[in-house]
Amino acid sequence: MTHHITPGRKYHWRMADSTFDIVSKVDHMEAENAVNQAQKEILTRYDFKGVGASVEWSGEKLLLKASAEERVKAVLEVLEAKFIKRGISLRSLDAGDPYPSGTEYRIEVNLKNGISSEDAKKVSKIIRDEGPKSVKSQIQGDELRVSSKSRDDLQATMALLKGQDLDIALQFVNFR
Repeated sequence: MTHHITPGRKYHWRMADSTFDIVSKVDHMEAENAVNQAQKEILTRYDFKGVGASVEWSGEKLLLKASAEERVKAVLEVLEAKFIKRGISLRSLDAGDPYPSGTEYRIEVNLKNGISSEDAKKVSKIIRDEGPKSVKSQIQGDELRVSSKSRDDLQATMALLKGQDLDIALQFVNFR
């Protein structure tokens, strides 16, 4: 490809903005592994013998069961420990309160995937108010695209967001 440069004209080669995406996703394989490990531990622990303790997938949710409220809460603690071990933030779990169902107690646990528009607006506001001035963010469905001419400013923005106490687990992907 040849460039024809006309004498007397100034050409501005503009650097493309660097970008990254902010997402909130749970690695389904890791979640599956965490559940399998929790199931194994529940089967082998003596304090779960005879209390009908279990963890199983129910569609996209997890269903925890046990014969007593404190036992089903203990099942949740085992599950949470396994998620932490597999590198999944507990902010990705949305555990309901124990509720009685027939002769057992249950807890439903949802895995949060995607950033709600309310959370996306909060993150955008933090970037706008506290981030470097060159950084812009744009909500795209259930994720955010963050751009700037300065890669350093983008890294500063990541550090800023990691330091925030948000209700969601954020991951930074597609850094280019």
